[in-house]
Amino acid sequence: MKGICTLGNDYVFDQLVALLNSIDVFLGSEIPVCIYPFDEKIQRITEEIAKRPNVFIYDNQQSIQRWDQFMLEASPASMTRKYRIYGGHRRFCAFDEPFDKFVYLDADTLVMDSLDLVFQKLDEYDCIVYDFQFKQPDKVYNIGSPKLFEVFDQNRLETEIFCSGFYASKKGLFDENRIAKLLSYLRAGEREILYPRGDQPVINYMFMRSGLKICNLAHYLPSEQVTGSTVTSKHFEEKERILYDKGNRLTYLHYIGITPKISQAVCAGENIEFPYRDLFLYYRYLHEPDKRPFFKNPPRSYNASPPGLLTKALQKLKLFRG
Repeated sequence: MKGICTLGNDYVFDQLVALLNSIDVFLGSEIPVCIYPFDEKIQRITEEIAKRPNVFIYDNQQSIQRWDQFMLEASPASMTRKYRIYGGHRRFCAFDEPFDKFVYLDADTLVMDSLDLVFQKLDEYDCIVYDFQFKQPDKVYNIGSPKLFEVFDQNRLETEIFCSGFYASKKGLFDENRIAKLLSYLRAGEREILYPRGDQPVINYMFMRSGLKICNLAHYLPSEQVTGSTVTSKHFEEKERILYDKGNRLTYLHYIGITPKISQAVCAGENIEFPYRDLFLYYRYLHEPDKRPFFKNPPRSYNASPPGLLTKALQKLKLFRG
């Protein structure tokens, strides 16, 4: 069985709804979708998916605890006294169940096309990705560590590094034996080669250190067919609620850098501009367009400084309209 996986809680509610609606449009409302809970704050998403029979929340506590424990040991941050685990790594539960083949998407993504090719390539590879994270290896590994180049050669660092916001893989790749071996390497000093924060370095290490086959479509596809995928690319063209990169349809769009707080504020009616905002709002309110926010105030950029206290006070007195 194949399916889609994501990670969520009520904090990313608006982003998650937009993702689920894009899945409805491009993959169909029957493909199963498994949400791995970031934490226990899932009341809103539980209510939302009650009307989506293909969507369910993962509740295998033994699996969740297994990966919680793994992350406690695997992360370089675990060596500090103040370390606490966050729930991002719970996406790793997809290696346990429920799908034989799965595509994982972060909540802040939108599907833009069929994923048939991605699923098909899993017959040849263990992991399919489609991004340009390999151009920024310092966000995955500690490139200042001499040990890094003892573990991985330069070619692998240039071709296998990937962004953890989108990847496809298979159930059963990381059994107890493989996990034990990875932990033995990490305890022996290889933690130092990882970028110190987040779960993205850990999943890259898991695949690369295990010698599993990774296919990045950015390398595999003919260069004239390759597209970008992040909102930091401002040149995409929109046609009928789909984005194109120099005539080629995007597979997915990643709203990287647009925090859940920004999405929440916009959905609450704050006029904050961010790249491809109208596209996000279209999919967020696909099934309830009457609830789409109407903006009354002038827009401000998502990366602009918020108004100061004096400005806010003057706005309340209607003496300042900037």
